[in-house]
Amino acid sequence: MTDSSALDPEDLKIVTLARSARARNGVPEGAAVRDENGRTYVAGTVALDSLKLTALQTAVAMAVASGAQSLEAAAVVTDAGSVPDTDRAAVRDLGGPGTPVLLAAPDGTVLETSTAG
Repeated sequence: MTDSSALDPEDLKIVTLARSARARNGVPEGAAVRDENGRTYVAGTVALDSLKLTALQTAVAMAVASGAQSLEAAAVVTDAGSVPDTDRAAVRDLGGPGTPVLLAAPDGTVLETSTAG
C-alpha cells in the first residue's frame, strides 16, 4: 500500500476524480489522467456490445482526442488487484514508460504506484 500522505496533491486529485467517475456511472472502474498542461480527463468503463474499453483506456483516448501530447500521471480505481498490461500500454503510448500509474481501491486508498513501464 502507498502512503497517501506522501502523494502529490495533483495525484490525489486524479484518484478522487477516478473514484467519483466509478461511483457516478455505476461501472466497475473509474480512471483519470493528467496531461502535460495539467488538464484532466475522467472516464469509466465502456461496455457496449460493439466496443469494450477499460476506464483507463477510455481516459487516455479522451486525452488524445482532446489534443494532449503527453501524460504526467494516470489513476485507476477498481476492485481488481492490478492494472492490466493493456492499460499500462495505453498510458505508455502517450506518456512514456516513466509515467506514474496509481492503482486505488474503491474507497480511494492508493494500493500501488508504479510506472507505465
